[in-house]
Amino acid sequence: MDEGLVAGDTAALVGWALVLLAITVLNALLGIARHRTMTKIRMDASFRSVRATVWHTSRLGASLTRRVSAGEVVTVGISDVYTVAQALTVTGPGVGAVIAYAVVAFVLFTISPLLAAVILAGVPLLAVAVGPFLHRIERTGGEYRVHQGRLTTRLVDVLAGLRVLNGLGGKAFVAERYGQESQSLVGHGYRVAGPTSWVGALSGGLPALFLAAVVWLSARMAAAGTITIGDVVAVYGYVAVLVVPVAFFIEGGSDIARARVAGRRIIDLLNLPVAEDDHDVVTTPGSGPLADPVSGVIVRPGLLTALVATQSAEAIAVVERLGNLPADAGTTWAGVRIADVAREEFRRRLVVADNDAEVFAGTVRDIVTGRLEPDDSRIRAALRVAVAEDVVEALPDGLDAEIAAGGSDLSGGQRQRIRLARAVYAAPDVLLAVEPTSAVDANTEAAMIDRIREARRDLTTVVTTTSPLVLDRADEVIVLVDGKVSAAGTHTELLRGDSSYRALVSRAQDGLDDRTADE
Repeated sequence: MDEGLVAGDTAALVGWALVLLAITVLNALLGIARHRTMTKIRMDASFRSVRATVWHTSRLGASLTRRVSAGEVVTVGISDVYTVAQALTVTGPGVGAVIAYAVVAFVLFTISPLLAAVILAGVPLLAVAVGPFLHRIERTGGEYRVHQGRLTTRLVDVLAGLRVLNGLGGKAFVAERYGQESQSLVGHGYRVAGPTSWVGALSGGLPALFLAAVVWLSARMAAAGTITIGDVVAVYGYVAVLVVPVAFFIEGGSDIARARVAGRRIIDLLNLPVAEDDHDVVTTPGSGPLADPVSGVIVRPGLLTALVATQSAEAIAVVERLGNLPADAGTTWAGVRIADVAREEFRRRLVVADNDAEVFAGTVRDIVTGRLEPDDSRIRAALRVAVAEDVVEALPDGLDAEIAAGGSDLSGGQRQRIRLARAVYAAPDVLLAVEPTSAVDANTEAAMIDRIREARRDLTTVVTTTSPLVLDRADEVIVLVDGKVSAAGTHTELLRGDSSYRALVSRAQDGLDDRTADE
């Protein structure tokens, strides 16, 4: 302004205009690079966080559901991870904002120390003005996040049990309850949105007011002859540049406040302890029995053992202890405490198969093989053992057919057989199966237990059941009363000598007859 327009020097005017053009182009290129870099940082942070949480939840295994709800895990993996990743984009622009702030303050100091002092004092004052809103965002955001996790848990439960709810006629009641809780969450959301909207408004309004105040002061100084007209234009340009970093400081503070809430939820999940695998004890396959001191159950190696109880939860509890799901329950294998057996070795050689095991989306081949290498001949053999050949044959692409997440496109019996095929494919030394035939008809049940018995000859298999068909084919039946062993022997022996067992089997036989009649 002073050297070109005011002095009437065309060459200086053109020269400075070219310099301004070059700086503008450079800013545009840097802006593109910044956007690309911040996008990469955000996506990388998301993937790293998801990978860490997935890895940790997989290490927690079946114990995860006892420690944290499914909705909490879903919310962490979707909402919290994104919030934290978004906050990481504060880093690059944040450094740039600090540098811009320092450079502008220095340049303004060469023009007027008073203007520089106003700049240095004004921006911190703006941050102080916004601070209370950031604290409120963090406080209310924590409450909102807790309710969000609970509501997501309810949604997951509703979706998982939708078919049952339809059958019982309870869908309307659950939907009404979910709607009420959803409206409560909306109320919490408004409490978070209030301070958040104030931060958004202040991030645009306060820098504009600050710019107006500095320009007014510089105009008064120009009128008094303290600075030139060119200085006024320069001050306006420099302070206008500061509007962006100042607004970014305010918005970045809001992002960090929300990320602190989300980060704590992620850390809480990652802090769930996992049993350390610092043991090197390895048992010999088939070398000894599995023993549960709590119930007195002793599973002899190489047999098909049936656990039967009046309350199915008692048999399931024994299976969980034998499978070391409640860590260090005192269970032993071949005289060695399971807690002292190398974790990877134990999980490879002993498999717990229950009806709640997840069926992930993928092809039949992927679902049956899991983490193991696929072998089509072994897959078909496992499907045959589980009497699931007809399930695959009915699908258009056979082993390459896609199954939906949770096996939602399969019936309950089909899902059960696919789960059993997956367990059989793993070929563990010990297979602990919870009610593996509960969702199939009597003919299929008989075929399943016969094929399991044949395929796992000389290997240890434990099933929880009350089905007479299964009990009759078991090498040994262990009867539980109040969670303790009350009798053991073959099905025939127990029918002759145990009246309570005889009554239990009679009730189960009545249910089997009803099921057969329905077919």
